[in-house]
Amino acid sequence: MLLFGLLLLTSALAGQRHGTQAESNLSSKFQYSSNKEQNGVQDPQHERIITVSTNGSIHSPRFPHTYPRNMVLVWRLVAAEENVWIQLTFDERFGLEDPEDDICKYDFVEVEEPSDGTILGRWCGSGTVPGKQISKGNQIRIRFVSDEYFPSEPGFCIHYNIVVPQFTEAVSPSVLPPSALPLDLLNNAVTAFSTLEDLIRYLEPDRWQLDLEDLYRPTWQLLGKAFVFGRKSRVVDLNLLKEEVRLYSCTPRNFSVSIREELKRTDTIFWPGCLLVKRCGGNCACCLHNCHECQCVPSKVTKKYHEVLQLRPKSGVRGLHKSLTDVALEHHEECDCVCRGHAGG
Repeated sequence: MLLFGLLLLTSALAGQRHGTQAESNLSSKFQYSSNKEQNGVQDPQHERIITVSTNGSIHSPRFPHTYPRNMVLVWRLVAAEENVWIQLTFDERFGLEDPEDDICKYDFVEVEEPSDGTILGRWCGSGTVPGKQISKGNQIRIRFVSDEYFPSEPGFCIHYNIVVPQFTEAVSPSVLPPSALPLDLLNNAVTAFSTLEDLIRYLEPDRWQLDLEDLYRPTWQLLGKAFVFGRKSRVVDLNLLKEEVRLYSCTPRNFSVSIREELKRTDTIFWPGCLLVKRCGGNCACCLHNCHECQCVPSKVTKKYHEVLQLRPKSGVRGLHKSLTDVALEHHEECDCVCRGHAGG
């Protein structure tokens, strides 16, 4: 009888240890899941809300190593106080998949203003670390996307902190030299100039004439894309046999677009900052299709190159790298009225 009792006691203790170990393993699993959840959410329709009261950071998975493929992570930073802003500063270690035609199509991180849906910037590649971003209110949204091909490293890390609005507003472009201004303030200052000569004089008051000469000095690239493609492209001839109303309905029209917003390149300043492009505009009151509602859509789109001045921060030192560059923008050459919901064909 005594032996039987000892066997029962030993079995009970072993079962308790096994249960404790199982509970520990389950706890570790939940802990891992919780840590993974803190780095964003996989569903693009949802977002991870982070209350911001002190300094912190978010980063791509496995930073500073290669991030996973085929991911969508969304964070919304919300300041605990209402009358403050949130400032984002990118870590110097930044590298995502390279852009195509200067547009981040594949892997990218972008910052959005939740109040109006404005995209403050979209970045990829590894050439330049994105500049600081400041929210318009007490919230800001960050989205990271990676496709199923070619992940890169080290990814990104964004540090965030609280900014009191009156302190930021006290910074005036007239007080600081151009090289010391944040890119957004510098962009506003650059936009105000009406001539290239005045702009270069502002940026380089001691050597502006030499900079102006260097800008136009021929290089190995004798003819830029803006010249070559401009000569090859044919001007769209309007069909004059159509009724007069056609000219004022669904047709290509001149629109002014911001280069920085069009290319989502908030790490670079362009001058002039806006360009004229042809985009479809007007109504479809005389729509020939038998449908409930017609919409005006482009039926022929071409890419045209425009030569502009590009200003980029120099890596590791103060100052701006100035060069002429070709910017590719979409132009709508022809437009058609189609039934809403059938724009893709």
